[in-house]
Amino acid sequence: MPLRSYKATSPGLRQMTRSTFEEITTDRPYKPLLEPQTRGSGRNNAGRLTVRHRGGGEKQHYRRIDFKRDKIGVPARLATIEYDPNRSARIGLLFYRDGEKRYMLLPHGLKVGDVIVSGPDAEARVGNAVPLANIPLGTTIHNIELVPGKGGQVVRSAGTSAQLLAKEGDYATVRMPSGEMRRIPMRCMATVGQVSNLDHENQNLGKAGRARHMGQRPEVRGVVMNPRDHPHGGGEGKSPTGMPPKTPWGKPAMGYRTRRSKLTGRLIVRSRHRK
Repeated sequence: MPLRSYKATSPGLRQMTRSTFEEITTDRPYKPLLEPQTRGSGRNNAGRLTVRHRGGGEKQHYRRIDFKRDKIGVPARLATIEYDPNRSARIGLLFYRDGEKRYMLLPHGLKVGDVIVSGPDAEARVGNAVPLANIPLGTTIHNIELVPGKGGQVVRSAGTSAQLLAKEGDYATVRMPSGEMRRIPMRCMATVGQVSNLDHENQNLGKAGRARHMGQRPEVRGVVMNPRDHPHGGGEGKSPTGMPPKTPWGKPAMGYRTRRSKLTGRLIVRSRHRK
């Protein structure tokens, strides 16, 4: 999945890079698995802005992805590899032997025509979904459940992967992409392999317009605002912030710890902040 660059016929094209999409096999999604999607533009149900820098962009349909992989023991053939505008990874359309069709997150290295299967009896091969209890130590995994039967919740972005390090009692220890080591119940399912589209992190949008097409609106620096709008605002001319960096609401902005969950905190073996 290499990237292509452009001849610099304009300033916006000079740094722009884009995926070649050479792995995509069709540009027509499977309509029964599409759902309409409305944009909230960062507003809540009262219409008030609650998340800044969102709005506009191209209209998109949501692709219903099978994160649970709960068709146990039913083989499926990868029919197509498709682009999904809602995520950084590619998706694949599976044709199950019983006639059902579902989308899955595409692992790196899976080709059209490959057969995959889910369940405790499945081999730990790329694309197969297997409980953590049945996966060999050291295996690279993604789309990992945190609650058995809830569906994969973590390690779903393009190019990411986790590693199964240890098994003890009812829990397996997994090294997350952030470096955090975390205990996860052994009954949880995970897909073997690494998420596709490895070059996603190397893409350069090149110009502001591409961000607008993705639904991102401009950011305004707090230091150029008035004091009533931001803690960094005010002063004569170009003034420094005069304080450790803060959010518009006065909270510390750089490195401030916000994780407070005692339920999940006890499952973290090693923090991502420890080197």
